[in-house]
This record gives sequence, structure tokens and C-alpha cells, in this order.
Amino acid sequence: MSGRERIRLVLADDQPLVRAGVSTLLRMAPDIDIVGEAENGRQALSLTRQHRPDVVLMDIRMPVMDGLEATRRIVQDPDLAGTSVLVLTTFDGDDEVFEAIRSGAAGYLLKDFEPDDLRAAIRTVASGGHLLAPPVARAVMERIAAEPGRPAPDPRVQALTERERAVLRRVALGDSNEELAAALHLSPSTARTYVSRLLAKLHARDRSQLVILAYENDIVSVGGEAPREES
Repeated sequence: MSGRERIRLVLADDQPLVRAGVSTLLRMAPDIDIVGEAENGRQALSLTRQHRPDVVLMDIRMPVMDGLEATRRIVQDPDLAGTSVLVLTTFDGDDEVFEAIRSGAAGYLLKDFEPDDLRAAIRTVASGGHLLAPPVARAVMERIAAEPGRPAPDPRVQALTERERAVLRRVALGDSNEELAAALHLSPSTARTYVSRLLAKLHARDRSQLVILAYENDIVSVGGEAPREES
């Protein structure tokens, strides 16, 4: 989406007070429109299919259908390819964090956010970027690195060109297409082309899978930097 377009958002949380507070904060933003509010995952899924928002701000633990299942269904629905899920929750150390990323969430933010951070996070995922709250980013990536069943290096990743590896690294660090283009001195259209090419080459469903592949194949280290090449 371009910077001139308004961001259409569905807000999903089972606590009315949380929904009211977040809604009040977001309605102050000149570029964000709340098009629906849900109190459980099933309602969130229904509203997402109805309104096709740019972003769903999703709680995890909700009745009827939890946020993880709702996220999976949104991400796997080809008709909702233009919708990104930003998970917003109090849980920063549970399995839900890891599963949210595995399910295809574009971002994960804790409920102790600053208002400006929330609005910035929504803009980041709406523009194609990824985001993990700093307190949970390291834990999530350390878990990926330490999984007993961690796969062997993927030959498709190993076969990438240096430029493709650089693009994958920027995606893993959470850059939007615009930020990626600026960092690598590319035009925005070229950056988008590279990301699309990576998705096809690596058989990745979305950018979240690219992030996981980058960490699993040491394109980015747990600390966020590229690993040093051995001499």
C-alpha cells in the first residue's frame, strides 16, 4: 500500500475494556480506520472475510476460536492475501509466541506498548514489514535455533545469490519493502520483485516463513546480524 492510503483494521480481543482502550488510541491516528471489532477468533475471521482489512490486530487467548487458529485461517486463505496479522497479547514467554510466528503472523507486540509504538507497528505490517517486540524477539529466535529437530541447511537457501541473501537478511530483520529498497540501494519495484522471487524460490507461503528460513539457515544470527564468514 502507498503512504497516501488509509490502513483498514479489524480489532480482535475478548476484553471489552482492552478493545475500547485500543480503539480510542487508534482512532486518534489520521491514517487508520477500524472497520470491525471482534470478541473471539471466529468473529475476527468473519469480519476479516467481510471487510478484507490491511491488518488484523489479534489477541491470542479468546473463547470460541483462539487467535492462533484465526491467524492460521486468515494466512492460509488466498482471498485474504492482502491482510497481515499483528498479534497483540500479554504473553511474552509462552508457546503461543512461537506458534503465532509459525502460523504466519507478521508481527508480535506486547500489551505494555506505548501508543506511538502500536501505531508504528500497524503501519509496519500494513506496508509488508515484520515486527517482533524486542523482549520476545531473541527468545523466539533462540528457540528456532535450539529446536531438537532443527532441519539441515536448506539447499535452496544455500543456492541463493549474494544479492538474494542480502534481501533475505533484510526481510528477516523486519524491513518493509521500502526500507529494504533504501538499505540495499534498490528501487521499490525491484525490492518487491526480489521478495516475490524469494517466496517462489524457497516455496515460502509468506514473509514470516522467509524470516524463519533465514534464522534456520544462519542468514541472520540470533543477535540480528549476519554471521561472520569463516576464513
